[in-house]
Amino acid sequence: MGDTTADRPDTGRSPRLPPRWFVRSAWVVHRAWYRVTGGRRGLWRPGPTRWGTLLLRTVGRRTGREHAVIVGYLEDGPNLVTLAMNGWAAPEPAWWLNLQAFPDTTVVLDGETRPVHARAARGAERERLWARWRTLDEKLDGFAARRPTETAVVVLQPRRHGPDA
Repeated sequence: MGDTTADRPDTGRSPRLPPRWFVRSAWVVHRAWYRVTGGRRGLWRPGPTRWGTLLLRTVGRRTGREHAVIVGYLEDGPNLVTLAMNGWAAPEPAWWLNLQAFPDTTVVLDGETRPVHARAARGAERERLWARWRTLDEKLDGFAARRPTETAVVVLQPRRHGPDA
């Protein structure tokens, strides 16, 4: 993906990030908390001023094995929207690479499992969704500027149940 100025303004200094080990550990602990509580804790719906969390299942592009990751999201009509940010590290997150190979998957929301199809938002849709994320995090542009490539805005669209879904 190309670099855009939409998520890379010249803001001077980048916002401070916690150490990489801390970011990774926080998500490992969050996922463990979800598992230990049998899925009763760890996922929540977004609100007007905060993002929610969902469990995203993917199929490994090399292994074919199922993986699960907890990501932040917001709702856009029937779609769920997340950012492929990898804790603002340079590489693309593995879950996004897996979704590009196998875009049909499922997500677990607080109390609901939903089949979805993943795709990257483009053009005006990406700009609109990025702006929505920016209302929840005023440092978003500064964090995104740390990455060498544009951060993908990932849209998880509902898909039908069944064999041809």
